[in-house]
Formats: sequence, C-alpha cells, structure tokens
Amino acid sequence: MSVNVEGQALSAGRAEPVRDSVWSLLRQDIGCVFERDPAARTRLEVLTTYPGVHAIVLYRCAHRLWQRQWCFSARLLSYIARIWTGIDIHPGARIGCRFFIDHGSGVVIGETAEVGDDVTLYHGVTLGGTSWRKGKRHPTLGNGVVVGAGAKILGPITLGHHVKVGANSVVIRDVPERSTVVGIPARVVRASKPANLNPFGIDLDHHLIPDPVAGAINCLLERIRQLEQATGQHGCLQGGTQPEDECDDCEARDVCET
Repeated sequence: MSVNVEGQALSAGRAEPVRDSVWSLLRQDIGCVFERDPAARTRLEVLTTYPGVHAIVLYRCAHRLWQRQWCFSARLLSYIARIWTGIDIHPGARIGCRFFIDHGSGVVIGETAEVGDDVTLYHGVTLGGTSWRKGKRHPTLGNGVVVGAGAKILGPITLGHHVKVGANSVVIRDVPERSTVVGIPARVVRASKPANLNPFGIDLDHHLIPDPVAGAINCLLERIRQLEQATGQHGCLQGGTQPEDECDDCEARDVCET
C-alpha cells in the first residue's frame, strides 16, 4: 500500500523527493475544514476558533524543526500545542495533506505514526504504540480514513485506504482497505464501496455501521423460531401452539418481532 505523507508517496519505506511546502499544506488543511464540517462559515472563524486547526498548524512547524534535528524546540512547540488545544501530536509523526481533527480534545498521535491524505479524526482518538523498543511502534493510516470518537488504534498496524473505524473501537490488527471495523477488539463488519459520499467525495457517515451483537442475537432468535415451528410450539409460553399463547406483558416482544 502506498500512503501519501506530507506530499510524499510512501511505499515499502521509500519516498519521492518532492515535498509540499508548509504553507501549501496549511492552506489545504484549512480548506478541507469546509469540506467536512457544515458548521464552518469563514476562514477567519476556522483560523481563530478551531482547536484541530491550531494543533495541525503547530504540528507542521514542529515537524519541520524535528526534521532539522532541533528536537527540543520541536517537543517544546508540541507541548505548547497540547496545553493550548488538548491535542497531543508528536513532532516525529508523519501526516499527509488535508488532515482534519473535528473537535479534537483528547487526540493523541505517537512518534512513529503515519497518516495519509484526507484523513479525519474525531475527539478522543489515540494512535498509540505497544512497545518499549525504538523503531516503528505506531499505526499507519491510509488515505481517506475516518476514525470515530474515542477509538484506539494500537501498535505498528496498517489501516488501508478509506477504512472507517467505529466510535470507541480498539483496533489491534491490520484492516483491509474500504472496510468498516467496530468493537473491542475491532472486527471487520463491512467491506464495500462507500455509498454516502459528500460533494467532495468523502464518506463521513462513521455512525452508519452494522451492530454485530444485534446481528448475532437476531440469528439466535431466528433459530429459536425455527426450532419452535419444528416442535409445534408457538410463542414464549411452554406448550403454546397458538398466537394467543404469547405473554401479554413480555418486555422483549419488540426485540423478538424485529
């Protein structure tokens, strides 16, 4: 999988020599807010009131310092950004174009994380490491990934292009592109082409995901219904054979009949 990071195409650890300037990246970061947040009205409003934009602006500057080996200055700037915005982005992380953090509070991005283009994170997301060893220990996110609020993506795993992560999920394994994952630990519940793209070609409907627990319960209910029919029983009363044998005060009736 090839991931674009800071204007570079990363594939198998190799990068193209062309890199976008900081100003070009910032213009794209600010412009993408209007594509993904219907509440955004003016550039002045975005620049002055959006903590996610403040965090990414300071990150872009800190990352350039990190690349020049001015590590203390870079860490100090990222620390100021964390105090100001509540968003902790390590200056060593590599983040692509048009990166958007919605609301932002509590977002953590580790040192060796790699994030592709057009990625959207909601508040409380963690791109965390799982090892004390130096080297690659944080996740890689492909282009167009959407991560729901409170989700944790842990370890040196890879999420393919256009993956959606459900809110509060914990992802600890690689995820194929164009998949939706949910749960603890997260599992793939859908692998298909997104159908609800906004006018800018981005699918932000991370709440429209199937419920695997409800699906399993429905399978069990259908199995029970088949067994009752095979034994000539009906309803939830023992020995019942007619619809009238249903419990009048059964609180689970709505669930059973869905």
